Amino acid sequence: MDAGLKNKTVLITASSMGIGKAIAEMFAEEGCKLAISSRSKENLLSTAAELKEKYRIEPFWSVCDLNKQKDIENTFNAVSAHFGNIDILVNNCGGPVPGLFQQLEEEDWNNAYEQVLLSAVRFSKLVLPGMMASNWGRIINLTSISVKQPVDNLILSNSLRAGVTGFTKSLSNEVAKFNITVNNVAPGMTLTARLYELAVVEAKEKGKSHEEILVEMAKRIPLNRLGRPEEIASVVLFLASKQASYVTGVTIQVDGGYIKSVY
Repeated sequence: MDAGLKNKTVLITASSMGIGKAIAEMFAEEGCKLAISSRSKENLLSTAAELKEKYRIEPFWSVCDLNKQKDIENTFNAVSAHFGNIDILVNNCGGPVPGLFQQLEEEDWNNAYEQVLLSAVRFSKLVLPGMMASNWGRIINLTSISVKQPVDNLILSNSLRAGVTGFTKSLSNEVAKFNITVNNVAPGMTLTARLYELAVVEAKEKGKSHEEILVEMAKRIPLNRLGRPEEIASVVLFLASKQASYVTGVTIQVDGGYIKSVY
C-alpha cells in the first residue's frame, strides 16, 4: 500500500525503543523525513544508527523529557529548523508509575499529568500552526486499552489517558476544517519493557515468576498471545496515510480482542 507519505516530516516522541521505535521504522520505510526523541541520548544514538543502516535515511534526533516544557519546546524548534513544518505528530510516552490510589502521592499525579496529557497538549499546540498553514496534518496519540477498560493497579494511566481521549475528540472537531485529523491508538498487552515491568510487579504480588505472569496475560487475550510493537505501529501508519483521510476523532484499540465491550 502506498500511504502517500513520502517526504512528509514526522515527529515521534518516546521513540528510541518499544512501540515508538517500531512506529519510527514504519515511517522510515515509507520514505518520511523522520525525527525521533527520547530522554536517553544513548538509546537515541543507537536507534538512529540502526535506522540509518536499515533504511538508508538520516533521522534527526533530540533528547526530550516529556515532563519538561522547555525540552518539548527545544525539540519542536530543533526539528522545525532542520526539516521545516512538521506534517505528522505521534504523541507517544511511557506509562506512569503503577499503584493503587492509596499508595500514590500528589506528586505522582502531577508527574503523570505532565507525562501523559500535558505533553500531548504541548506538542500539539506547537505543531498546529504549521499544519493549519499547510491545510494538512495528522496528530496521532498513543493511549492504552485502559481508556476503554480500566486496568487494575494503573489508576494514573486509567485517569490521564482517558483525558487524552477527551482532548483528542475535542481537538479533532476544532481542526477538521484545516484538513487535519486527530486520532488515538490504544495498544493492548504488547511485548515491551513496560509490559515486562508490570509483569514483575504483578509477580511480586502473587508470589510467581514474571514469566508465569506473561503467560497468564497472554491467556487473557482471545488471540492467545501478546501483541508485537509493529502491530501497533501499522495502525498508526494507517491513520497517517492518505487512505485514512476521512477518519478523525476516533480511538482504535489494537488488543487482540481483549476489550469485551461492543463500543
